[in-house]
Amino acid sequence: MLYHVSMTVNLPVDMDPSVAAEIKAREKAYSQDLQQQGIWRHIWRIAGLYENVSIFDCRDHAHLHDVLMGLPLYPYMDISVMPLCRHPSSVRGDDT
Repeated sequence: MLYHVSMTVNLPVDMDPSVAAEIKAREKAYSQDLQQQGIWRHIWRIAGLYENVSIFDCRDHAHLHDVLMGLPLYPYMDISVMPLCRHPSSVRGDDT
């Protein structure tokens, strides 16, 4: 199943910079592993914001939930999820 996921990161302004750097490094490694597995299919940065829009390909809602809960930055995120389905007018056969 495909999901459109918007994530906004809200790190505390008083967070120790070394702690923030460590969390961001773990987040990058985790997200790149998910991308290599084909679970995190697309990620786009929203210009000027600490926010992204992503497409996830998960088995079901519970799988997506587990993936998102595993994000090291999860405690500092506002996340919105929209399940997607193939549009009948799409000319692409690989967007399932």
